[in-house]
Amino acid sequence: MPPVPDASARDIRVLIVDDQSMIRAGFEALLNAHDGITVVGTADDGAGISEVVRRVQPDVVLMDIRMPKVNGLDAARTIMAMPGTPPKVIMLTTFDADEYVFSALRAGASGFLLKDSPPEELTHAVRIVAAGEALLSPRITRALIADYAARPAAPATADATLGSLTDRELDVMKAVAAGRSNAEIATELHLAEQTVKTHVSRILNKLALRDRTQMVVCAYESGLVRANR
Repeated sequence: MPPVPDASARDIRVLIVDDQSMIRAGFEALLNAHDGITVVGTADDGAGISEVVRRVQPDVVLMDIRMPKVNGLDAARTIMAMPGTPPKVIMLTTFDADEYVFSALRAGASGFLLKDSPPEELTHAVRIVAAGEALLSPRITRALIADYAARPAAPATADATLGSLTDRELDVMKAVAAGRSNAEIATELHLAEQTVKTHVSRILNKLALRDRTQMVVCAYESGLVRANR
């Protein structure tokens, strides 16, 4: 498990949204058992999510992607549209090729996990996302992005979207899209890790992207990176 970035001194506040009561109870018990994390609320559907978020003020929302009334995709869009700084959203799914996942990332989710991931992956995900990083689960990211990348892309998007980036920034963006960490990119491109962080920050600013997850989406949608088939 990679090291966790430093988080705030106060507990990370988590909201769990899932239509299965056993899942909610299990995740709540698991997270509350770890220092620095507190579950501040649970909900069984995405309906009324903005009201719940305003009431409990979570830092991170763990949300099922498939729910009967309002699914996680629509709920994530609602959360991201709230005024101020919205909480981070981690989508939960039981499928390793869920067609909603990529759309959820585009809607503003900071990452996703399979519900059967090991407990330490769940707590690590909460800490990583709360610290401002994006989370792309290695187990399913490649398959999902490969599926999306295989779809027809709009012509000339790459030139229009990426024309402001330098060659080195394009190299870094490709590496981020491949799932590399800053340390791995530094080794691969023979750069200092701080230099990689600077490049990532500049790419986000130039392309008006929120985080690394959106950078991955942009890399594939623009045609900069294509999945191996």
